[in-house]
Amino acid sequence: MSDATTRWTVSVSKDTDITVRSFLARRGMKKGDLSKFIEDAVKWRLLDRTIAEARSKFADMPAGELEAVIDAAVTAERQEPSPRAG
Repeated sequence: MSDATTRWTVSVSKDTDITVRSFLARRGMKKGDLSKFIEDAVKWRLLDRTIAEARSKFADMPAGELEAVIDAAVTAERQEPSPRAG
């Protein structure tokens, strides 16, 4: 992953701004930590959305069948040589 950053301009409500900055201040975080907090929040939200999307695509599949598909995928992945190995 690259260390390069991109500057965003975002707008939030005044209440959200105060709440987030107060939260960070109570934990001893500085102004620059706001960017890290936002990046972490975005990553978690993307993961949450991705999981919800995946769940919806398999909602009609019986649980046992879904578990078998997952087990097969995990087994196949574990048998593949790691691209970092070597």
